[in-house]
Amino acid sequence: MIITSEIIGYLAATLTTASFLPQAILTIKTKDTESLSLGMYSLFTSGVFLWLVYGIYISNNAIIFANTITFILAASILSFKIYNTLFKKK
Repeated sequence: MIITSEIIGYLAATLTTASFLPQAILTIKTKDTESLSLGMYSLFTSGVFLWLVYGIYISNNAIIFANTITFILAASILSFKIYNTLFKKK
């Protein structure tokens, strides 16, 4: 069996996106962002967005696929974090 760079790309995309799912599911379910860093999630979400733009620019479907899903999840968590930081009473 020959493993191509495209297969490696899709495997990497699947694993990194899947690794992010437990945190995303927990945060979306509980809406608890107390222990999450606003700075980290802001930088992470921005970085994922730039990876998505890069994937589109070079027409790499594995990068586009992984970063579209991860961006949606990260942006959801970041939105909860921003909302909780600005509007939740402690």
